[in-house]
Amino acid sequence: MTKGELIDVVANKTGNTKKVAAKVVDAVLATLEEAVRRGEEVRIAGFGAFLVKERAERQARNPQTGESISIPARKAVVFRPGKELRAAVN
Repeated sequence: MTKGELIDVVANKTGNTKKVAAKVVDAVLATLEEAVRRGEEVRIAGFGAFLVKERAERQARNPQTGESISIPARKAVVFRPGKELRAAVN
């Protein structure tokens, strides 16, 4: 599903225009992004949680040359589905 398709579904389910639905979807996504950027955990009951995980520096190997390279430490966004979402998928 694309963002445009999500906006269409939200507009249909709420009875609002696509313009209003687009503002709502954009506001929700912006709020999620701001919270994750600050390193906060975002939990949505029945859906799941967005977390920021620290990835340690590690060594890897270039498969073409065999050369060992260092991959720097970084942060990664992780999504953990909630129990209800897992049950709905399975």
